Amino acid sequence: MELRIDRQALVPVVQQIVDALTCWLHSSGVSPGTRLPSVRQIARNNLLSQLSVAQACERLVTQGMLVSRHGAGYAVANPVLAAGAEHEPVWFEGAEPELGARSSELRLGCGGLPESWRETDDLSYAIRQVSRTDTASLFNYSTPLGLPALRQQILKRLRQLDIPAQDNRIMTTAGASQGLDLIVRTLFKAGDCVVVESPGYPLLFDLLRLHGIHMIEVPRTPRGPDVEVLESVLVKHRPQGLLINSFYHNPTGSSLAPVMARRVLQLARAHGVQVIEDDVYADLRSGSGTRLAALDDNVIYVGSYSKTLSSSLRVGFVVAAAEVITRLAEVKMISGMGASRFCESVLACLLANGAYRKLVQRQRQRLNSDRLAVLQSLEDADWDVFGKPAGGLFIWARSRISDYDQVRAQARRLGVLLSSKTAFNPSGEASDWQRINVAYACDPRARAFFQATARDRPQTF
Repeated sequence: MELRIDRQALVPVVQQIVDALTCWLHSSGVSPGTRLPSVRQIARNNLLSQLSVAQACERLVTQGMLVSRHGAGYAVANPVLAAGAEHEPVWFEGAEPELGARSSELRLGCGGLPESWRETDDLSYAIRQVSRTDTASLFNYSTPLGLPALRQQILKRLRQLDIPAQDNRIMTTAGASQGLDLIVRTLFKAGDCVVVESPGYPLLFDLLRLHGIHMIEVPRTPRGPDVEVLESVLVKHRPQGLLINSFYHNPTGSSLAPVMARRVLQLARAHGVQVIEDDVYADLRSGSGTRLAALDDNVIYVGSYSKTLSSSLRVGFVVAAAEVITRLAEVKMISGMGASRFCESVLACLLANGAYRKLVQRQRQRLNSDRLAVLQSLEDADWDVFGKPAGGLFIWARSRISDYDQVRAQARRLGVLLSSKTAFNPSGEASDWQRINVAYACDPRARAFFQATARDRPQTF
């Protein structure tokens, strides 16, 4: 068993071993119950420490891919042991609403990082640290604005992004989803209309429908929203708000160009429109960039740590004028009694000790490497790619095969689950464009799927 380990990479060796063993288990076709080579043998053959190999195997045990046999090493898990989970509905943001989805399928259009990318060591340490030193976090509510120590860490991050803010302009939330919900229910009422980008964020569309808010679509281009269409929409419909992704737009992966950012703000000011900037992928960006909130302090800015750290440890935040934050905090306490003090304490610990900064640095490096490989695979398969993003999680692409039902069927045969055809359009219109998650697309099943679409492409003579 040969494991390709890059000792110069920022990704920890243990996590590289986990990834390599996961890939081997998926691609080798080994039967359940097959015994792996001993930890000592794997370590010797790959010039690794036995401790690192053992830790990687234990992580795969917790993920249900291996079983540990006392005195007999590790073996491939029997899928029967996970039969109950196999029948659980598979859900992810943008998923096809079908009962036949299987949890073992590769969710190519998933909205977050794979479980195998999650690094548990620093998180486990922070949880133990908080449990020992801050017992109040285990029993008490957080404050209406959120844990002061966490807000101070967020304030430091905002200053790095050139976003002017004070402590009373920041409120923590249970992820960006709660932040957007509080904004929508506080600032808008049923019958109001807002501008959204198309394609765009499926859960935002669902949230607006839930509150009876009308959506006006503006096409997203590789450099931001189509400002000519935006101007005509603002004149014609006089909307109350504009909700926009700045960097690594969901689902296209595109980023807002500086000239577009300034034009958007110019139009918003001229027409009295409240701009709400969703920047949940900010930490996946290397270097500086133009945020709307850095150009205009009337912009409401929404951030999150859930995408990068943990989908379960849900912590986000909203930055707005002090009077807006006061109103949002009141609704937050009425609707949910605040956010989790425990989650906020754990995150504050990770931010303060530098572990989170190193984590996202490793994630950026992995994503940058994988993105290049995925773009090459899509080019080889002759797929159309929207804008060729330079960062983030997503690529927006489509096969040139005219029968897209054939593409979807081919994906299912190879164990790949694609996103819904209608999820990313506010009006529910079907599209053959697909959101491709870079972190999933280097899986052997994804590569086989792209290659199959290339082989199945009709030949022209």
